[in-house]
Amino acid sequence: MLPLNELIAQARESRTSDIHLCPGLPARFRVDGDLQDFGAPLTAEDTLAYAQEMLPNVDLSGAGEWDLAITFPGPVRCRVNIFRQRLGLSAAIRLLSERIPDLDELGLPPAVSKIPDMNRGLVLVTGETGSGKSTTLAALLDRVNHTKPCHIVTMEDPIEYIYTPDKCVISQREVGLHTESYANGLRAVLREDPDVILIGEMRDLDTIETALTAAETGHLVFATLHVGSAAETVDRVVTVFPAARQQQIRLQLSTTLMAVLSQQLLPRKTSGRVCACELMMVNPAIRNLIREGKTPQIASTLSTSASDGSLTMDNCILNLYRKQVISAETARLAARDPEVMRRNTMMG
Repeated sequence: MLPLNELIAQARESRTSDIHLCPGLPARFRVDGDLQDFGAPLTAEDTLAYAQEMLPNVDLSGAGEWDLAITFPGPVRCRVNIFRQRLGLSAAIRLLSERIPDLDELGLPPAVSKIPDMNRGLVLVTGETGSGKSTTLAALLDRVNHTKPCHIVTMEDPIEYIYTPDKCVISQREVGLHTESYANGLRAVLREDPDVILIGEMRDLDTIETALTAAETGHLVFATLHVGSAAETVDRVVTVFPAARQQQIRLQLSTTLMAVLSQQLLPRKTSGRVCACELMMVNPAIRNLIREGKTPQIASTLSTSASDGSLTMDNCILNLYRKQVISAETARLAARDPEVMRRNTMMG
């Protein structure tokens, strides 16, 4: 069994985004979206030893799962989830970048650069697990840090990127370490004189309600959701609430929502991955659709809102294909409308 520090170093060298440790299988590295075997199969004793090294003061004998962030020599900062499953203790380790990338390095739509200049409202970054949401949020917050004098409060589970204060005071709070729960931390956040609030994930009614209230009372709020499109984002926020409250929430959301950035990472034709995005910059037409519950019409409205900086996912994917960054097959598999994408890629 390779020492854990060496395993992490090997993963970093091979451009791994995630490591999976599971009894009976070799360590598996996710490189450019695909899992690759590394080394000999691990025993249940091996994975227990790895877990105990990462959580030396925790009793791992019972049922459960544990979230933590840890920095290995290098330094290599990682987000870790250790969990018990049928075969024994397992772990999923996400390797984080050693530095927060500049917003301009991420290949996002140009209008994203306007977001850090906003003074109030709700900005959501959405996408599946591993789509780069945390990196985008870190880049957005760091742009605020370098451009505006304000107080940033983050509520994370666990803390991922570490910010170096520049023009901002930055208070990073970790659930379980600095506050007992998301609910407790978020109830307190409005008493901490924040200008900008980062909510690691809007996971339930209380979290979403606090985010909306904070945005409504003059704060700039960033948060993530595990949904795939701007229209789905609106529906997810609204349907968390009881039916009797949904119209009120639509009204609240229509006045506070400023932008939704939906992401997915696609394999490049050469190597590595590229970010494909849908960006909804909320304008009066979209506010009306949200208020009236006409979310299915949002997708078509995005196509006619290019002057505001909005961009549909399929247009972004088509642009990547035409620039020969991704293959036609990748474009078709990732598109919201595969048939239209097939016709466009055949023509291109």
